Amino acid sequence: MPSMSRRTLLRSMATGGAAVCVPGLLTACSTGSDDGDVSNAGKKLAAWPAYQPAPGAKPDLAATEAGVQAGYTAYPSDLATSVARTPGDGSTVKVMSITFGTPPKGRGQNQYWRAIEKALGVEIEYTIISQADYQKKMATVMAGDPDSLPDIINVFSGFVLPREAQFVQRRAEDLTPFLSGEAIKKYPNLAGIPTHAWRDMGRIGGRLYGIPLERPLPGSTLWLNQGMFTDAGMKQGWTAQDFADVAKKATHGKTYALGAATGSLFGNGVHSAAHNAPQGWAVDKKGTFHPNYTDERYKAAIAFQARLRKNGSYHPDATSLSQVDLSTLFLNGTVGSQQNGFGAYQTLYPDSEGLLTPAPATPYSVDGTPGGIVAARRSFGYTIVKKAKKERVELLLRLLDYLAAPFGTKEWELIHYGVEGVHFTRDKDGAPKTTKLGQVENVSNLPFRYLAEGPQVLFVPGRPEAVRALHAWQQKVVPVAIRNASYGLQSRTETAQGATLRALMDDTITGVIAGRVPMSEYDDAVKRWRSRGGDRLAEEYAKEHAANS
Repeated sequence: MPSMSRRTLLRSMATGGAAVCVPGLLTACSTGSDDGDVSNAGKKLAAWPAYQPAPGAKPDLAATEAGVQAGYTAYPSDLATSVARTPGDGSTVKVMSITFGTPPKGRGQNQYWRAIEKALGVEIEYTIISQADYQKKMATVMAGDPDSLPDIINVFSGFVLPREAQFVQRRAEDLTPFLSGEAIKKYPNLAGIPTHAWRDMGRIGGRLYGIPLERPLPGSTLWLNQGMFTDAGMKQGWTAQDFADVAKKATHGKTYALGAATGSLFGNGVHSAAHNAPQGWAVDKKGTFHPNYTDERYKAAIAFQARLRKNGSYHPDATSLSQVDLSTLFLNGTVGSQQNGFGAYQTLYPDSEGLLTPAPATPYSVDGTPGGIVAARRSFGYTIVKKAKKERVELLLRLLDYLAAPFGTKEWELIHYGVEGVHFTRDKDGAPKTTKLGQVENVSNLPFRYLAEGPQVLFVPGRPEAVRALHAWQQKVVPVAIRNASYGLQSRTETAQGATLRALMDDTITGVIAGRVPMSEYDDAVKRWRSRGGDRLAEEYAKEHAANS
């Protein structure tokens, strides 16, 4: 996976960070009257696609059913071929996805773009949307002429798109006949996408409308400058008080132990999970849904963060830093930690080489109870295809099947590294090493990976010790991952009011931690949240959960 510049490390949302919402786009995203029945309750549910691992390289470190990823300490020496024939028919295919990279060179000047087109056997017209513009652009697309839709669209899970499910149900092809159950075996690489990704993507009205982008179980992660925290007294099995003491000691002058980016609530995901609070929603044995906001452990995490902020451990700009700027401050040693998605390791290890040793933090315990970690939505987003004749849909699925090739295949290497001798060379161990051209022409800047991708694995070129450390960390923390019980479930209130409701609570939580708002205001905000839609959310999720059980 190519290393990117330190200024393009926007990863928290790309790898399991918190959802971001823009309430002002609620009306713009409407696709008409609210007449779409997207609930799964009372519907005949399409069977999940039959999982069949696609052929790839045998890992050096085994995956587990619980969610520990397969690890590769060396790049496979013998790459498999996962697609026997060119999938395309020479036609033009229009695609659209989010990007976290920089704008690519045009098709005519981009050898990587042309190489992918040749492999797929089609001409690609790619509309690339920056993270900052994603909601505005999607609002325009969702409200526009259905005939002008791209053939393939990535729907990013990091945002709340109002009435998203209704739009998908109305405008996208129902893929149930093509992918449900054994039907998916016609597309072997898509069949290699694990069931957990399909479940967290979810059904709409009982049907399958998308292809999920699988992601690892660990979500928002506290990445540490290992040397800084070790020097300040970090130890195995630390407690919340130990954490606070270490953070205080590591903070001095213009160096701060804790960094946070705007919208992260001072890294609330990591701390609320360590306090074993629900991550969004929890469901009890009776099927009743309980929000994190009403949980005393969640309030305790906020109070703990307020203490950390008050004693000076947080960078003073914690409510205004972008994730990109925070990552820069982490790499230059200004801050000793940052909350980011787990998948940030793919760029964090290469970019920090010679500067510091990054490490994912193990959760601290609270009042004698071992802490948990945030479990990510196992689907980073999903890909839909425009309604079309059967032959055209099958063509588009063949293209996505190629893009979903697993690690250890020739197709995966082309997509992730480009053309050997042009975009990469090989080091002494055979691992791809990006050329100067490959640092510009790559899958980050022309993000085919957000249309379809094989299962994620642990691999850092030339860093076997990093892979072993990450694998060992996952073995410790995967058993204590706390999953949001609403993943994969439909809710009318969420699609209509979720952004506004979340903004109400996010503003209050940030204000409490920053010291601008008293904790008593938090309880009042929870009451408003419940009365304005929170209680309806719980009821809707409970019905959906019962239907999917």
